[in-house]
Amino acid sequence: MSSADPKPPVLLSRLGPRQQLIPTLCYYAAFVGLGMSTASMGPSLAGLAQHTQSRLSEISFLFVSRSLGYMLGSLLGGRLYDRVPGHRLMMTALCVMAAMLVLASGMPLLWALTLLLLILGLGEGTVDVGGNTLLIWVHGRQVGPFMNGLHFCYGLGAFLSPIVVAQLVLLSGDITWAYWAIAALLLVPIILLWRPPSPPVPAAGVNRRRSAEPVRRGLVALIATFFFLHVGAEASYGGWAFTYAVTQGLGTATLAAYLTSAYWGAIGIGRLLSIPIAARFSAETILIGDLLGCLVSTGIVALFPASSLALWLGTFGLGLSIASLYPMTLCLGEQRMPITGSVTGWFLVGGSIGSMFLPWLIGQLFEPVGPRVVIGAIGAALAAAVIVLLVIGKRPAPAPGE
Repeated sequence: MSSADPKPPVLLSRLGPRQQLIPTLCYYAAFVGLGMSTASMGPSLAGLAQHTQSRLSEISFLFVSRSLGYMLGSLLGGRLYDRVPGHRLMMTALCVMAAMLVLASGMPLLWALTLLLLILGLGEGTVDVGGNTLLIWVHGRQVGPFMNGLHFCYGLGAFLSPIVVAQLVLLSGDITWAYWAIAALLLVPIILLWRPPSPPVPAAGVNRRRSAEPVRRGLVALIATFFFLHVGAEASYGGWAFTYAVTQGLGTATLAAYLTSAYWGAIGIGRLLSIPIAARFSAETILIGDLLGCLVSTGIVALFPASSLALWLGTFGLGLSIASLYPMTLCLGEQRMPITGSVTGWFLVGGSIGSMFLPWLIGQLFEPVGPRVVIGAIGAALAAAVIVLLVIGKRPAPAPGE
């Protein structure tokens, strides 16, 4: 729906299944592309370091740059989705992502590569906040299973990305063609988003904003902190599992790429399994179970650092357990407050800072402390996330009708 459309805003969740299905499939396609783009850095980190002739401590600043862009994209995109047609904005962000991947594929200058990944993160953050917000506007209170489906698509793209990178690096000896291939695949959601109308901003969220403001700010801060911790843990393992496995002598570069792919694949499987689970259990119950599974999985890797079997079991268990943390946290937020693009943007800012800070911190400690810092830092973040979730659970639930 364009801004000039004379029809009054209507929640798409009140329309028929077909009107809901088409935009939902568009967002799913966009999140496959988003997952492929996001997961491409881990297995290509060594190639980027080779292109720019940089050490690991220097190349780890790419995580900071990309996550900073992601944060800015979440903030700016959240505000824009409340004001302009969402599908046009998402298409523009996907085009920016494709262009930055092409330019970054052969960039020999670290400072220029850092800038390109900043802009790439800006596009990724805009797509992320858009897919989550627009899907909530389409499905309303029934968004739980669809939200898990959306993030299953992200996990599917993240699973495919390391395989694409590994195979094209084997064929060409460089990461350039891998980045070009992912950029080309982003054309699919761009084309799909061209025709369907954008969902309007739900009027109910605007009407309730003032009355909910004092509680909402504190709750937004808590949920953003929760995002900071578990998204930081997810990004850290996805970004450093490859280097951890190789440095520990637990696999070749190709095998380590498959380990990274197994991690993202487990995330995809976990999100697929969580679709029916989300329809039966509360968001808080699922989140507690997820975090306990994450802590057990990281404990397996930490207790048996020289075991390849423990590494693979822990990796798969971590991916399976961490899978629904992101979508179920969004569902928890939707149950506690009105969701606008700006609110979603603040949630994702917390996640962006986490995905920026924790991988960067691991990069700074990796060489002086050793590869075990990867598991230690991730375990500490997940333990802190349990505490924050318990604090969120003690906050009063909204009254009926709010």
